[in-house]
Amino acid sequence: MRLLLLTLLLSLPLAAEFRAAVVKVDITPATPKWLLGYADRQSTGVHDPIHHRIVALDDGQSQFVLVSTDLCMFSPSVYDEAARRLETATGVPALNFWWTVTHTHSAPEIGPSGVYPVLLPGRSRHPVDTEYTAYIIDSLVTGAKQALAQLAPARLSSGTGMSLANINRRARDVDGRISLGLNPDGPADRQIGLLRLEKADGSPLALIANYAMHGTVLNGQFLQISGDAPGIVAAYVEQKLGAPMLYINGAAGDLAPIYSVYPDPRSGHLTQFNVLLGDRILAANQRLPAATATVKLAAYEHWIESPRKPSLSWTPELPRYQRGNLVRLPIRLLTINDTAIWSAPVELFCAIALEVRRQSPFPQTFYFGYTNGWIGYLPTKAGFAEGGYEPATSVFTDQVEADLTTGLIPFLQGLPRP
Repeated sequence: MRLLLLTLLLSLPLAAEFRAAVVKVDITPATPKWLLGYADRQSTGVHDPIHHRIVALDDGQSQFVLVSTDLCMFSPSVYDEAARRLETATGVPALNFWWTVTHTHSAPEIGPSGVYPVLLPGRSRHPVDTEYTAYIIDSLVTGAKQALAQLAPARLSSGTGMSLANINRRARDVDGRISLGLNPDGPADRQIGLLRLEKADGSPLALIANYAMHGTVLNGQFLQISGDAPGIVAAYVEQKLGAPMLYINGAAGDLAPIYSVYPDPRSGHLTQFNVLLGDRILAANQRLPAATATVKLAAYEHWIESPRKPSLSWTPELPRYQRGNLVRLPIRLLTINDTAIWSAPVELFCAIALEVRRQSPFPQTFYFGYTNGWIGYLPTKAGFAEGGYEPATSVFTDQVEADLTTGLIPFLQGLPRP
């Protein structure tokens, strides 16, 4: 009997070992580049370097690659090309590859640019920089391969913090007119979502920090390449922590930094964000619970369809993101133990992310914005009624909030939980 029991125990599968790795790749160009985020303009130098920061995760059953890049945005077709390249090179499927941008407005444009004339008319009238675009994809794939090759036993912890570094940017005048500015009475998401990766010995491996804030401390007069506040904060935290930090932007469609659109770093108090946000990230990291080596990853995709605004055309560059007069929006979801993360290739108004979080059954729910491409702004129904820049340029109609929440929330509520 004892022999039978021992045989049965030995035949049971061993618990899968969680492994992780991180790679940081400098992507700062050596020559002037067209910058994206304001009117057409070319860089004249470099204020601070920009990077890919790449994390690879392996729970013993599947591998997942998360990339945060110091860029403003790019077409979903750029993501699709990178995903095809990565799967060919590593076997990691597109479902398990998320590529986010910090949304700095002081970084080079990458193409193809078919989505820009639709959503940013008059702001991308120059030829696509195919050489730099190819370099961005090549360096991402190379960095991801390196991270996957370096996977080693690791532990993970997650939690939240809070920072007042952002503010609603939909300023309201006495006549009700909405314009880009600062609105301290408007909704804002101040949550910092944190995922901490540790080596097996407990030393820091990487920190993933999720916070909603436009990368617009610097305005269009500033012509040097910069990661803006997200890049400055990431570098500051890395110096204090001794490990890379991935800045993952959130639902920043209507959220600005509290110092916004200044002509130079000094007048924009750029380094003050190290105190306003960087120190808050470090403090929240200290409060995270003990890390665990028992980690389960599960990735999902759920497409949402919503009418396209009749006044806007569509680009032939993105055939799989439309069906007739409907925009098809890919929502990605990832569960990591009791934390749920969802993402979309849009600039989401924060009230929508707050409502999804409120109705989520998971103890922690994070939203990763600007992920796997960019299809412009996704405002609330109330935002469309108020007007302003974001609804005016959105490809969607005022039905999109309802389509997103009624499609996403029941799907999120039905996901398996540990």
